[in-house]
Amino acid sequence: MATWDDVRAIVADLPEVDTKVSWGHLMWRVKGKGFVWERPLHKKDIADLGGNAPEGEILGVRVPDEGVKQAFIADDPSIYFTIPHFDGYPAVLVRLDEIGVDELTEVVVEAWLDRAPKKLAAAYLEDHPIAD
Repeated sequence: MATWDDVRAIVADLPEVDTKVSWGHLMWRVKGKGFVWERPLHKKDIADLGGNAPEGEILGVRVPDEGVKQAFIADDPSIYFTIPHFDGYPAVLVRLDEIGVDELTEVVVEAWLDRAPKKLAAAYLEDHPIAD
């Protein structure tokens, strides 16, 4: 089970990250582009999800495209989900109380890599190769 402290520790190890408050919640950005953020469910979200509305802490994560988003959800719907508010938007929601820290680290780093400038991402990958 991951926590907000885990999220903060993961993003603290990534270069060029800053924090912004957006709509009253924290967003972590790389060079001004958001890649992960706090995303509690609102009343409408809960109504839309009905009995499937999770409780607990929710992290929003930017993904490269809708295909990746759908793959996350199909791979493990106990961790990853979406809401109508994000229809057509490349982001997935993550249940922090269901995801392990290692998997969370992978997801956050991938989101950072997707949003970071190419040179910054390449420099990071030189020092932190990703195993296939």
